[in-house]
Amino acid sequence: MKPLLFNLDSDISLASALKDKLGADAGELDTRYFPDGESYLRVLSECNNRSVIIFCNLHQPNNKTLNLLFLASTVKALGAKRIGLASPYLPYMRQDKQFKPGKCVSSRPFAKLLSSHFDWLVTLDPHLHRYHSLSEIYSLDSTVVHAAPMIAEWIKHHVKRPLLIGSDSESEQWVSDVAARANAPFQVLIKVRKGDYHVEVSLPEVEQWHQHTPVLVDDIISSGKTMLNTVQHLAAAKLATPVCIGVHGLFSNEAYDELARNATVVTCNCIPHTSNKIDISEALADAIHAQL
Repeated sequence: MKPLLFNLDSDISLASALKDKLGADAGELDTRYFPDGESYLRVLSECNNRSVIIFCNLHQPNNKTLNLLFLASTVKALGAKRIGLASPYLPYMRQDKQFKPGKCVSSRPFAKLLSSHFDWLVTLDPHLHRYHSLSEIYSLDSTVVHAAPMIAEWIKHHVKRPLLIGSDSESEQWVSDVAARANAPFQVLIKVRKGDYHVEVSLPEVEQWHQHTPVLVDDIISSGKTMLNTVQHLAAAKLATPVCIGVHGLFSNEAYDELARNATVVTCNCIPHTSNKIDISEALADAIHAQL
């Protein structure tokens, strides 16, 4: 029997690509909101004894999580034999340490919440700087899809003589992997974060790279301050106009507009945005298929 894929408030084109690549049936839902703001959700598809995939991109988690849990609970009650979550962006992973007394380490309760409703999870490059793997906080089966091969392939086809630049020391292993796959040299920034919107960076020696195109690579572009600061330093050093690549383009406030005025901005299509150039659908579908 074909798997059943529900798209819950997420990218229609990516959901359609996944459905086609997986040979899945499209799940049908009736959703709306009552006047008091509460959700109404009804599953219209037959779920009994079927593998169910819920595609829900959680880049705005507070707006989506309740309906996600309602849907998972409903398809389970309808007899689904295995329920999985495909979310290209996994939220709350950056909240992974208690820096001040009383602060909620949100990644942990969020992981428990999802683990209690799903059998498996597929996501793309979650922020694992202080966790070695998702299994440290998630008790379900999890698969992490890595964007490095797709990013490297895009660089090889679109950037002449690239010089890859990582955002900080924590990114070195990841950026070095992309660089090796793209057959390109790399450098890593020294970064000091002084607040949510205040980041200072210093560049390694770049004098020998004036004939190269700087390619800034990071897993998440949110405020964009780290990249923007770096772009300004590169301009002062008279390097070529850089390319800024992010796996997850969150782009808070005016981050994209500020970056786009000074660089070419490229992201994976895990979060719908005008900067999407790198397709993740094939790799995501392969990972989901392995869970079915």
